[in-house]
Amino acid sequence: MSKLQNFLKGIIKENPVLVLVLGTCPTLAITSSVGNALGMGVAATVVLLCSNMVISALRKVIPDKVRIPCYIVLIAGFVTMVEMLMHAFAPDLYEALGIFLSLIVVNCIILGRAEMYASKNNVIDSAIDALGMGVGFTLALFIMSTIREILGSGSWLGFEIPWLSDNPIAIFRLAPGGFFVFGCLIAIVNKATHGKGVKKKDFGCEGCPSAAVCGKRASCKKTEEVEEK
Repeated sequence: MSKLQNFLKGIIKENPVLVLVLGTCPTLAITSSVGNALGMGVAATVVLLCSNMVISALRKVIPDKVRIPCYIVLIAGFVTMVEMLMHAFAPDLYEALGIFLSLIVVNCIILGRAEMYASKNNVIDSAIDALGMGVGFTLALFIMSTIREILGSGSWLGFEIPWLSDNPIAIFRLAPGGFFVFGCLIAIVNKATHGKGVKKKDFGCEGCPSAAVCGKRASCKKTEEVEEK
């Protein structure tokens, strides 16, 4: 895979939100506003980039048995730095994101890329992978928040839109509207990629922290062999 393909795969083919369906909690919670969505996307991308690079650089030093706790500690350190910077220079955004900013620590997109990619590849490739996934995450949040804010509030980035501002569809600001838009976007991406964004075999046991002691690994391999035949 070329570096360009490595970057682009996170935007559509392996989009963390619309294809892999990861990070659903913050996606649904903060996409009622475009500003909040972009803030979350940038924050998550910065943490993802920094953590991927450091984990890749230390992949031969971190003991295999404690790699997950080590990853979480490193990610938590970068999240804390992002929180402090945001609190100092963007206090309104910091207050708007609230607990979801701290929850980046356990965001499955970041931990997943650390385990599945950064721990197995060099620093440059890991950085490119992180940027692709971060851009894909931010783009998905941006599109979803644009739809929800325009229809639900009649505005975009705080600027009122004539007629829509006087006739907002309030449900799009609420959870049901978020789920509706989320489902529609997943359906559109699935249709555009003909349901082949990620192959089924990509979701095997490889990379799972418990794969070495899980009795299902052998049965998964047998199932994959049968499907390939």
